[in-house]
Amino acid sequence: MKTLTIKLTAPLQSYGNAATFERRTTNTYPSKSAVIGMIAAALGYQRTDSRIVTLNELSFAVRIDQVGRHLADFQTVEWKKNVRKVTYRDYLQDAVFVVAIGSENDPLINNIEWALRHPRFQLFLGRRANVPAGVLQLQEFADATPITVLQKMTWQAAPWYRRRHQRPVLDILADADLLAGHQSILVSDRVVSFDQRNRQYGLRAMAKTKVKLTSLDSTEDESETQHDAMKFL
Repeated sequence: MKTLTIKLTAPLQSYGNAATFERRTTNTYPSKSAVIGMIAAALGYQRTDSRIVTLNELSFAVRIDQVGRHLADFQTVEWKKNVRKVTYRDYLQDAVFVVAIGSENDPLINNIEWALRHPRFQLFLGRRANVPAGVLQLQEFADATPITVLQKMTWQAAPWYRRRHQRPVLDILADADLLAGHQSILVSDRVVSFDQRNRQYGLRAMAKTKVKLTSLDSTEDESETQHDAMKFL
């Protein structure tokens, strides 16, 4: 199996687990359907494209490297003439996740990586306004499952976060078949349709495990404090 990792970080992210006109909540981690939506956008698929549902077959796992803080935003909306409603939108602030997708179809993973580097449509993290914080950081791993990659990959949290959490235990949430022997739950996270007139999700089995890291397991030099906003241009 070939695995591709995607580091997801942005000032705001939101991965809805319930949505009404008045309130749209967020999970504390990226949903598989949200990642599939991002991949589909990168590949140039329209919302009604039948190829989207085939992306459900990708093996999926996500590691929470930096826990986001909850933010609730409210807006006053004019619903009908002289009728106003307050609506709420929930977000995660300053979160960092590492998503790992895998497949026995190596060319598919190669195509997804190329598309994420050269997206056809705008990429966003859960909601259209939540764009990634710069160019996506991607890595490919041959002959490795998403779980084995996330169990060994260096800690991706920001330096200030690592200083506050010296010996963290990170959560990994994955397709249940990747974590045999772990208790699983059903979540409404299998894409049936992204059509805005008939959006539908089915159930998939998800399981959870943990991995221990030390403050030395990091990829960034803590002495580096300067941010060059133009370095990717």
